[in-house]
Amino acid sequence: MNNIIIGIILGIIQGISEWLPISSKTQVGVASISLLHLTFSQAYTLGLFFEIGTVLAAVIYFRKELVSLVRVLILRGSQGEKKLFVYVLITTLITGAMGVPLYLIADSVKGVALGIPMLVVGMILIADALVIRYSRKKQSHEGNTRKFHDLKIKDYIVIGIVQGIAALPGVSRSGVTTSAMLLMKVEPDEAFRLSFIIGIFAAIGAFGLTVLVSHATVSTAVSELGVAGLIAAIAAATIVSLLLIDFLIKIAGKSSIVYLTAALGILAIFGGLVALVTGIGG
Repeated sequence: MNNIIIGIILGIIQGISEWLPISSKTQVGVASISLLHLTFSQAYTLGLFFEIGTVLAAVIYFRKELVSLVRVLILRGSQGEKKLFVYVLITTLITGAMGVPLYLIADSVKGVALGIPMLVVGMILIADALVIRYSRKKQSHEGNTRKFHDLKIKDYIVIGIVQGIAALPGVSRSGVTTSAMLLMKVEPDEAFRLSFIIGIFAAIGAFGLTVLVSHATVSTAVSELGVAGLIAAIAAATIVSLLLIDFLIKIAGKSSIVYLTAALGILAIFGGLVALVTGIGG
């Protein structure tokens, strides 16, 4: 198959999975193994590399919030902007402290069966659906949901820890951070927005770490796709992400996201079982 077409396919998968409660690293990894015949380690690394496209989309979509962070740096920010800055700073630092060692552990593991991360994805997705459903029922009965201005430093710390765990294969960053905030009674649309904003900095860090630590693996994986295929993948991921971010934030308050998450979890588990039975990716 032409590498540009493969790049577009991988970019679309990245652009969709990054914003759903599903692990984009694993989904891109699974597709890369199938289409490019990469090893699990190479495919996982390529999945982190592709986050460039989703970062570009997030920067464009959340440009006002990012400008507000710059205003704080030049001592011109409002109280609300200062609170957002502290939130981003604390969660990002803790994510790095948690995520770097976990990434190094994951990068050192070789020969992992393809079905294992797929099963992990499925279980996490179903758990996410249950958490979201439970959280919304609790919110509807108690009626005391929280906005961003209600969050405290201790909440930022928990969110940073949870986001750091997403450095492991099969763990959805947006899924676990959104779920954590829902358990904190944060309104769903606010939870998605806050998760996406800190995801920008987590993705930049993941990209930098990937290039620094796994440059040889990155080079091998990128060479298999080619420069044209890589550009196509990043462009496709950016375009698809821009189309999805606003849509997902709007449907975050609706029950349909629960059923979508559960359905994706079931499909991931099925795919993992098939991979284990057939021995694909072992």
